[in-house]
Amino acid sequence: MSIESTVLNEFLRGMREFGYVEGRDFVMEWRFAETRYDRFATLARELVQLNVDVIVLAAGNAVRPTQQVTSTIPIVMTGSTDPVGTGLVDSLARPGANTTGLSSAAADTIPKLFDLLKMAVPHLSRLAILVNPRIRYPQRLLENAEATAQSLGIALARMEADSVETLEEAFYAMGRERVDALIVTGEPFLLTHRRMIARLARLHKLPSICWYREYVEAGGLMSYGERLGDHLRRAAYFVDRIFKGTAPADLPIEQPTRFYLSLNRKTADALGLAISPQLLALADDVIE
Repeated sequence: MSIESTVLNEFLRGMREFGYVEGRDFVMEWRFAETRYDRFATLARELVQLNVDVIVLAAGNAVRPTQQVTSTIPIVMTGSTDPVGTGLVDSLARPGANTTGLSSAAADTIPKLFDLLKMAVPHLSRLAILVNPRIRYPQRLLENAEATAQSLGIALARMEADSVETLEEAFYAMGRERVDALIVTGEPFLLTHRRMIARLARLHKLPSICWYREYVEAGGLMSYGERLGDHLRRAAYFVDRIFKGTAPADLPIEQPTRFYLSLNRKTADALGLAISPQLLALADDVIE
């Protein structure tokens, strides 16, 4: 299932749970940037010109460009990392202005990603984190990665990729750096190319972890974090409240409270890893 179809299915499922039927109670105007981040503002302007009642954003990095286009149409985020620290909202309890929705715990789960990789790779001493250089990551996310690596005595190498070509180059660079494992940040470009990343990780014998289960389904070793579908479905709650007259400024930002560990046993076998009983016991699901 593509990320796009997940957006369609889970958000619409959430709307149905609140009693809304597409075509009868509301009309959707779907827009997809297809990882072309320069299109966010253009797509937002199109929606503003259509005078839509609410804009729901599946990509955290689409929030600021949309805020710059409209200060009146309600905006519902479905998973922005550190929205207060990045200045997207005033506070979690009272977000202010026209933006509300759900935050992502990606920055806070960084230490757990390190712990899980150390359980899978006990000799872990050099770790890579794969980022998209075109994305302005929340500072707290990168600071947490650096601080955790330092506290554990692990050398952290930042690898960048924003195209298919640079993805391949990044993995060859990881080989030169002799890294033992990899964290894949879950931004849209990297998640879109999750199958290629998972394949390259297996080819280069790199155990890897991402925040999203979709990466494990694509052949990645592990994932730990909230689930995209849960956030997209929950976004319907905010839309319902806004439809019924509540201002976005008065709708507190929700934070994830449930995190899931997924493992791909076939990938572990391909990497020559023996997954410990302890790690298996922690897993919410194991993909065979």
